Amino acid sequence: MYSETEEVIRALAENAEGVCRAYLPAGRREGSYWIVGDLQNNPGRSLFVRLTGPLSGPGAAGKFTDGATGEHGDLLDIIRERTGISRFPDLLAEARSHLGRPQPVFPDVPVQRKAKAPGGTPAAAARLFAASVPVAGTLADTYLRSRDVTQGGTMSALRFHRKCWHREEGQTRSVARPALIAAVTDGAGALQGVHRTWLAPDGQGKAGVETQRRAMGHLLGNAVRLIPHDDILVIGEGIETMLSLVEAVPGLPVWAALSSSHLGAVLLPEGVQRLYIAIDRDPAGHRAAERLSARATEVGIAVRVVEPRLGDFNDDLRANGKEALRQHLAFQIGPEDRHRLSG
Repeated sequence: MYSETEEVIRALAENAEGVCRAYLPAGRREGSYWIVGDLQNNPGRSLFVRLTGPLSGPGAAGKFTDGATGEHGDLLDIIRERTGISRFPDLLAEARSHLGRPQPVFPDVPVQRKAKAPGGTPAAAARLFAASVPVAGTLADTYLRSRDVTQGGTMSALRFHRKCWHREEGQTRSVARPALIAAVTDGAGALQGVHRTWLAPDGQGKAGVETQRRAMGHLLGNAVRLIPHDDILVIGEGIETMLSLVEAVPGLPVWAALSSSHLGAVLLPEGVQRLYIAIDRDPAGHRAAERLSARATEVGIAVRVVEPRLGDFNDDLRANGKEALRQHLAFQIGPEDRHRLSG
């Protein structure tokens, strides 16, 4: 019997190296394997993806094993881990998109109306963003202000959805919760995905659920462009972290990559002469900065890494205030950009 899932898995296996280059770009090919640190795309040599071999059975192409953790699986598992897509139909849609394949058509089934794009795709992300409203005066504004961030209402990349569906892993029932919605766009400004942060009913924190944040769509290489770049660009991980820098230095061109793995893979725009990488104070942040710094240096972009005193820059802002954060940044920003500190 025809199995569309098996066909997609076989097609991924036939293009195993291309899948690895797209979803595990921190690794590299060595002989018949793609080698990388782990499923989070950290550098290293623990995880091995077989690039050659039969399409099924022992030694099949596309199978991976992490020697440190014992994890194993196939390329669909890698795509699931790297995109955060949890629903299996959406995962197949992502795999088809990578392979350049159209959605399956069954001519013997009458089409009553145009089908909705599956959740997890850029089209579904665009629908969610369009159904949201500007942040100013909403519960999302309340949430950001509870973290000492006052500029969220001025950001066109941020919106608020009053009833954004949320479902925990393993549960069958979804619950509508308020959420901060962030647009993830590519270099041409096209929306490729969204990031959702579910909020408490009063806005004074995140929702009391296990999974408080989740992304959908195509994140790899893209970012939440909070303020457009000019000759400089500041890139970091979290949305609140990067908005904290704007509190201290209004108008600073900042992007949020959303995670350390995505930070290392952001595609840099043309025209940037100086790049500031705003890291979180943890090993993953340092590794991401090393990857992004190497890529920027290769194309002639000057790089500086800026670090917080505490865990991240929002921690600094909330603990010490924006004036202290501005002074802390003054010691790390290059002399050619220090005029921005008084802007």
